[in-house]
Amino acid sequence: MNREITPRELQQEALAFRAGCSSVILATSAPDGAPDAGYAPCILDDQLRCHVLISRLAQHTKNLLARPVASLMWIEATDTAKNPFARRRPVMRCGAVLIEPDSADWSILIGKLQSTHGNTVPLLAELDDFILFRFEALNGNYVRGFAQAWAVEGNALSVRERRQR
Repeated sequence: MNREITPRELQQEALAFRAGCSSVILATSAPDGAPDAGYAPCILDDQLRCHVLISRLAQHTKNLLARPVASLMWIEATDTAKNPFARRRPVMRCGAVLIEPDSADWSILIGKLQSTHGNTVPLLAELDDFILFRFEALNGNYVRGFAQAWAVEGNALSVRERRQR
């Protein structure tokens, strides 16, 4: 008989899953409300906030500069999922904050991005069109399979309740 997973175990599972993802899917909307999807390599900082280095030429960057909110999704790879309809995924509504190149956080975060994603990062960071965003997670869902969705809150993915029909 399978025992029910505790909220703490579920939170730890969701955090470990997200930490194992090297990129994030970004859902943004243009000022006129038109939706846009994109992706970017990402890192998490010590406070579990997501950061991306993205080009001003990308539509999602233009959207974030105009409307600094997004939905972020980290999703299980199709080839490792038991079923493509039930892939594990945290999905979070977030506020976006632009990190200025002359701020104390910039060099620390660029260094962390470089250690995770390689030597392309400092090259991009020197270009005028690449900018760094931090996302503060508000609320969302952690889905671990069919009929297994939980409401979660904040950067720490604190489990609130199991989603019901």
